[in-house]
Amino acid sequence: MNTDSNVMDELTNLLERARRNTLGDILARTRDRMPEKFALAYRDKRLNYEELDDLVNQTAFVFRENGMKKGDMITVMSKNSLDFVVVNFALARIGAVMIPINYMLTKDDVRFILQHAGVRGFIASEEYAPVLDLAGEGMQIDFRYLMDLEEADYPDERLVDWTPLRDVTVDKPTEFVDTALADDDLAHVLYTSGTESRPKGVMLTHKSIISEYMSCIVDGNMTEEDVIIHPLPMYHSAQLHCFLGPSIYLGSSGIILDGASPEVILTTVEKECATQLFCPPTVWIALLRHPEFDTRNLSTLEKCYYGAAIMPREILKELSERLPNARFWNFYGQTEVAPLATALQPQDQLRKLGSAGKPALNMQTKIVDDNDQEVPRGDIGEIVHRTPHAMKGYLFDPEKTAEAFRGGWFHSGDLGVMDEEGYITIIDRKKDMINTGGVNVSSREVEETIYQMEGVSEVAVIGIPDKYWIEAVTAIIVPKYEASLTEEAVIAYCKGILSTFKVPKYVAFTDVLPKNPSGKVLKRELRQEYEGLGD
Repeated sequence: MNTDSNVMDELTNLLERARRNTLGDILARTRDRMPEKFALAYRDKRLNYEELDDLVNQTAFVFRENGMKKGDMITVMSKNSLDFVVVNFALARIGAVMIPINYMLTKDDVRFILQHAGVRGFIASEEYAPVLDLAGEGMQIDFRYLMDLEEADYPDERLVDWTPLRDVTVDKPTEFVDTALADDDLAHVLYTSGTESRPKGVMLTHKSIISEYMSCIVDGNMTEEDVIIHPLPMYHSAQLHCFLGPSIYLGSSGIILDGASPEVILTTVEKECATQLFCPPTVWIALLRHPEFDTRNLSTLEKCYYGAAIMPREILKELSERLPNARFWNFYGQTEVAPLATALQPQDQLRKLGSAGKPALNMQTKIVDDNDQEVPRGDIGEIVHRTPHAMKGYLFDPEKTAEAFRGGWFHSGDLGVMDEEGYITIIDRKKDMINTGGVNVSSREVEETIYQMEGVSEVAVIGIPDKYWIEAVTAIIVPKYEASLTEEAVIAYCKGILSTFKVPKYVAFTDVLPKNPSGKVLKRELRQEYEGLGD
């Protein structure tokens, strides 16, 4: 009997290994299909898929050889680089869980994440290694690796406890580093910025992420012939999971940028004959306003994506006119669904202007009321999903997980409406709805109106505390260069279009709106900065 049981266990293991689909596996398959294909470039270094996979295997070998194992929580803190990609896949190969950290967080915020996740290891660029040391003071950290596969210079004496990856990966084996893993094992934990005082750890499995890759590929019409630019932070799920991951899965080519500098993006599109680019609306606006936008050859740019925030209608119209060879997609979603939920296709951009599109390939979506009952088409409600993209839950937080998945659907926290054709329009985040005089106002609707004014470069509409109105609708505007705008002119313009209760009570002007690295306007900061405007 024991013999039969052992035979069945061995057969089960063989079947599971043969059928497995993890992040480490997809890169290996791409390497086998196209070893000489140009994979990634960063600064002056270019790798084909064989070279990239060799680096991943050597790095994974070092991690495992030094005691890192399946399930270990490993923090990664770095700006975009080839190292980031190598470390991502190397951790996946051994089953360790990558926790990419926003490098703009304060020491206290970083420390919270380290303690909450029970982190066992640090992997960082030289710039951020001291930050992690400081945040992790007093904690038991077993691994400290410096990401320096391209170049390194260590004048900082504080880094003596860190092991440079370049020094220890040289001449290590390049064979595939295999580990007993299941598709639904944890791969990444991404901490959401959220609206609460502390972020939540979103647990994404290999299955969640790869299911989402397939939706991105199909709904984004991505192919292996694409040449994609990666300008947004890779610690964020948009660049990491909607674009970097799918491009590796397909075997397309990518150019990694240090950041979303409009000048560098425009130069790189022209130099590399890039075909594919994702930017949040704020970056697309910055590109449009850059003096080189019309002087650079952008004719190869065929597939353009936006998301992470709502695209103003007037900006989308302008982009369509000034990039006539480009097709545009709107990708909507959030980290908890890895993050793609819906997509608006190129043929619908103007026909369904302002829409987030239809549910993606592996998504089932509906709109529900406060009692989780589906509302009629055309009615506003909360957007909820069922999908293999969905997270496995919030790390160490079963109560918030249960609340988010009540009724067997993931609750997005976004308010939306679905039309008769099944297209979804985002009305607002629940938190961004403004309750003025007892009536709800969508900040997005007011923003769309103000964007139609001459001289407006960017605008964010918020609610600020008001004794009479509860919240006063308030517009914070970045004027175009040399534009003459006044509070009176903005209010008068809005009165000609909007219902009276939607018209801003206050208007303020600024040189720049606060944003996170993914391009989202930080309305929480604006509410804090302008809360006394009506006093």
